[in-house]
Amino acid sequence: MGNSYNVIDLFCGCGGFSKGFQQAGFRICFGIDLWNDATTTYKHNFPDAVTLNEDITKVTGDEIIKQIGIRKDDVDVIIGGPPCQGFSVSGKRLLDDPRNELYKSFVSIVASIQPKFFVMENVPGLIRLFDGKVKEQIIEDFINIGYSVSKQILSADNYGVPQQRKRVFFVGINKEKVKSISLFEFPPAITGNGTSVPALTCWEAISDLDFVPDDVVLGESIDYQLPPQSEYQKKMRAGSNKLLNHSITLHTAKTKSIINLVPDGGNYKTLPEELWQTRKVNIAWTRMDSRKPCFTIDTGHNHHFHYRANRVPTVRESARIQSFPDTFEFIGIKTSQLKQVGNAVPPLLAEAIALQIKTILDKEGLCNV
Repeated sequence: MGNSYNVIDLFCGCGGFSKGFQQAGFRICFGIDLWNDATTTYKHNFPDAVTLNEDITKVTGDEIIKQIGIRKDDVDVIIGGPPCQGFSVSGKRLLDDPRNELYKSFVSIVASIQPKFFVMENVPGLIRLFDGKVKEQIIEDFINIGYSVSKQILSADNYGVPQQRKRVFFVGINKEKVKSISLFEFPPAITGNGTSVPALTCWEAISDLDFVPDDVVLGESIDYQLPPQSEYQKKMRAGSNKLLNHSITLHTAKTKSIINLVPDGGNYKTLPEELWQTRKVNIAWTRMDSRKPCFTIDTGHNHHFHYRANRVPTVRESARIQSFPDTFEFIGIKTSQLKQVGNAVPPLLAEAIALQIKTILDKEGLCNV
């Protein structure tokens, strides 16, 4: 696939959204994020893209276009996940939350550049907030700048990702530039519920990485020591000759002894009752289930553990669960790397949406090359 379509990534993070579009054959032109660690990783993995470590509210669409050196008409897709704190079901639910200024910046840049498509990602709880008023406002904002808008909650395990992770996506079509369809149709599920192909399991995702001990740190770049155990592992390892970001976290003997009491797929309820209150969160002492897709990868709170080893997952194991290929390297200290992985859009989920958009662009004959 030739990189004939151009993408701008707003709130790019470490690059999961961009990676999916790149895998679908898009050219990644630009990424911006305020978090320096994330943009360092982004630049490392997308060296041909212009990468800005900047406050997006201080950047205009015209400035972005000037930096990447193409015409506005040559921008095919703007993607991004504006930080969701202002919308989150777990945080304040205020429509006027100042953090939602970041979402407004996304709308403003889309309005300025007028790409053929935009794709915006957020937490699924956004759909229900204030009896749907937030959702309705988002759709209205994009309609007002010339887009037809489709929305859908997608679960990553339906798109070849070994993880139960739900996100809402808004996809807009520029009605002046794309004539063949009026509304975007989301890609059908290919794995998991509703399909003939089982969802990928934790074992299928990371069993070839199980060789690391739980008491010795082997380093950030090591040799593979086990062959691929599944087709998914072969796919993730393609083009990689070194195992990156697979350094373990060392736990105390007491912590490891408690983890050891939790079976594959278990949680604090499988511990003796006197240990239930050792951590004051309901997700504490939860092991992955080797026979099922993983629960949603978080940003490294050390409450979730490997299905067999008495430790938290490594960055690489978490990245595999998120569907990052092994060639994708995370930069920074381990806690930062885990946060980068946990905040990302799973590349294979992004790729499914990207391929659907690419089909439409191909049909319209809108290739830039």
